[in-house]
Amino acid sequence: MLILNTALTDVKLIQPKRFGDSRGWFTETFNQTAFAVAGLPSSFAQDNQSFSTRGVLRGLHYQLVKPQGKLIRVLSGHIWDVAVDLRRNSPDFGKWASFNLKPLNDQGEIQSLWIPEGFAHGFLVLSDSAEVLYKTTDLYHPQGERSILWDDPTLNIAWPLGALNGLAPSVSAKDAQGKSFLEAELPPA
Repeated sequence: MLILNTALTDVKLIQPKRFGDSRGWFTETFNQTAFAVAGLPSSFAQDNQSFSTRGVLRGLHYQLVKPQGKLIRVLSGHIWDVAVDLRRNSPDFGKWASFNLKPLNDQGEIQSLWIPEGFAHGFLVLSDSAEVLYKTTDLYHPQGERSILWDDPTLNIAWPLGALNGLAPSVSAKDAQGKSFLEAELPPA
């Protein structure tokens, strides 16, 4: 299993080895021992799966109480995934990074994205549809859930809206009422 650093401290791309022959292939997308050795969580509390159509934009979500680290993998389709560092003591506080995630990357390898606790997360579906599976380190806690506006001017995330061919992003009513980065209640330091 290959663990790759990204532009944000503690956010990792995880690339498991894939073994194949004429019948297909097999991979281990999570291994408790390998994750622990790499300093990543070795247990998860919940698995979530979403299905979305082109132009759906989910996020930017985080939880104040019971924060969730997320291990994200695309099962079908193509998403543009974003992580925003909300950790006040981090050298990357307020910075974001993006990742093109598909079932197989451009080199034909499987990749998962690890986003630790203390980050906001969101994604935009660039394909006709996408299925996303993510493991979380804690259970969903609705009372602690918060959202930052996807188009917040302070963060200035360069969402690839041109890839939608004129389609406006589809955002849930709850996400449309998110706070600006400057007004948001952020996790404690």
